[in-house]
Amino acid sequence: MKMNVYRNTSLPVILYGCEVLLVTLSGEFRRRVFVYRVVRRIFGAKFDDVKSQWRKLLIGEKSELYLSLHIFRVIKSTKMNWAGHLARMGREKVYREFC
Repeated sequence: MKMNVYRNTSLPVILYGCEVLLVTLSGEFRRRVFVYRVVRRIFGAKFDDVKSQWRKLLIGEKSELYLSLHIFRVIKSTKMNWAGHLARMGREKVYREFC
């Protein structure tokens, strides 16, 4: 349930306008921290049987639980889709609509 809420509310906010935005390293870092924080809160802590205590999930464990942690693969994919769309539109139509 929580993952559905994340996919339907938070993820579109993160990805809004990503087709045309310039992605810097600091922006990439901020988005990645946000995604990790949300996933950590959704899945919570993990009980370690060996040490008999609770601990935070490691990044590799988060990746196993939720496969779409790599937000920048999604952003790059949407940028490429947008570039293909513009290439199919033709130069005159792009100039008319965006200038």
